[in-house]
Formats: sequence, structure tokens, C-alpha cells
Amino acid sequence: MAPELTARVPQELAGERFDVALSSLSGLTRNQAQIVIRQGLARLGGHAAHPSRKVSPGEEISWPPREPEHLHALPQDLPLAVVFEDEHLMVVVKPRGQVVHPAAGHRDGTLVNAVLHHVGELPGGDEMRPGIVHRLDKDTSGLMLVAKSELAFRRLQRMIAGRAVHRTYDALVYGTPKLAAGTVARPIGRRPGDRQRFGVVQGGREAVTHWRLRESFGRESWLRLQLETGRTHQIRVHLQSIGLPVVGDPVYGRDPQGPGQLLHAVRLRLQHPVTMAELSFFAPWPQDMLRHLEDLCRAQHLDFGEVVERIGREDS
Repeated sequence: MAPELTARVPQELAGERFDVALSSLSGLTRNQAQIVIRQGLARLGGHAAHPSRKVSPGEEISWPPREPEHLHALPQDLPLAVVFEDEHLMVVVKPRGQVVHPAAGHRDGTLVNAVLHHVGELPGGDEMRPGIVHRLDKDTSGLMLVAKSELAFRRLQRMIAGRAVHRTYDALVYGTPKLAAGTVARPIGRRPGDRQRFGVVQGGREAVTHWRLRESFGRESWLRLQLETGRTHQIRVHLQSIGLPVVGDPVYGRDPQGPGQLLHAVRLRLQHPVTMAELSFFAPWPQDMLRHLEDLCRAQHLDFGEVVERIGREDS
């Protein structure tokens, strides 16, 4: 195997994004540079880093001597649950177990493949995740926005960055909080030495999660959560950090072989990015969460129907 290519960041690239600097130094296109970085094949200072990480003069960048495998999302005839659609915007329900967009190890079968089959074309400069303005983890189910026009894509990106899109999640967690509600405001970043896992780390990115106890079932509880920021694995990391890990979480939970990750994006509220109409959507719990909830209710002698009715109510 040919040795990696390396270069030092010159002064004129100081403060640029990692992917921009790699593209400039390597001759790769910006898209190719992003693919190489996401595949973990390019390094900054000897370590993997996010494409948006700012570089400093003198830092060493290394990359493979071959052109990266080109990933391109293609249409596939897959099940797709659409709850809203117009010429600018789609709102869909992603099932647990489905990856949002193609990446190394997930070439097809993703939500993007299904949406492309449905609409034909999506906006955005990234060929791996066109139309995607936010994501859900593979094992998290629920509501997602997909932009269908360039105008909606740009405006939705700004709205999410400006915290104007309100996302509510339901989770079944181990334990019962001592308070009825609370906020976790702890920075999140990659754990040193483990690129696949995130944690509460000093110097991490700002992350804020609001939670409220909706029901206690003895050893487990139902929490309703509101995201103020949208970091990777944010809810799962924050809940683990306060001793309330999500039931079935394969990475941060207590039972990786359990009933599956019981975290669901249940509500979505926003102003339409083009028409400015107020939009609000609700996605009922998936069947696996409902079956688990029914078992909890039976064990606690609670009326399952009444609890399910409460799930669908708007927060006061």
C-alpha cells in the first residue's frame, strides 16, 4: 500500500474548514475531501476530525494517495411514510433501523434513496445527503424534514441553526428522575480514543436538552424532551450523563441486546420556510415502543389506553 500523503497547513489557509484545507492541499474536490474525511481516511494532526473543524498554521494533514470511493445517492423503491408534502418541503416518518443517507457501509436502503424515488431530485450540494437539513440516528424513529427546493433548503438550514425549528422527542429511560422537569446543558464532543462514541467533554460543542417526566413505571420512565441544539447523539449522551439512559440504546444504554432503542421524534413545529404558514406534526409511537409501554402499564396496573391518549396530547 502506498504511504499516505501529508502537508502542513500554510498561513493562507489558517482558520479554514478541514475539508476546504484538504481540498486545497490535495487537489481533491470539496465533495471528495468530505467523503475521505467521513470515511476516516484523512487526519488532522494525526487524528480524525469533523469536516467543519477549523485548521491552524503548521498542523499536519494526511490523506490517502488514491481517489476516494465515490458515493452517490440513487433512487430506490422503498417504503416511505409521508405526512406532509408540497413543492418545497416534505415531512416524513423515519423507521427505527433505517440510515438517513448513504455513507461508507450504507450504500443503499436509506431514507434519501426512498425520497429520491418519490420526488426524482433533491437540492443541496452534497451528493450523499441531498435535501437533508437535519438527521436522526439510525436507531431513532420519528419525524424528519426534507427540503425539495433550493430556497427551502437554504432557509431551513438557517432556521435550524437559529433554533426556529422545534423538535420534541419521547423516550423510555431506565430510572426515575428526582425532579419533574429539568435541563441538561453540557458540552458534547467525541470521546478521546473512540471516534464512534460521543460524551460530555470539556471543550465540546454547546448542547442543551430540556426534559419533563410524563410517567413513571417503577424501574423505567417516560420522558418528553425538547432539543434546543442538535448535536450528534445529543439526547442519548445527555440522558446517560444524568443516569437515565434510553432503554435499548446499543451504545450508551444498559442493555444493548434489549428491546431496541426506544427514542422517537414525536412532534415537529416550524414556520413553513416559503409560505410562512405555521406547521405542526405528530407521529404516533411505533409498535415496538407501544408493546413495551403496554408491558410496563400491565406491570404497574395502569390503564394502557389512558396512557396512550396522554401521549397524543399537546404539552400545556
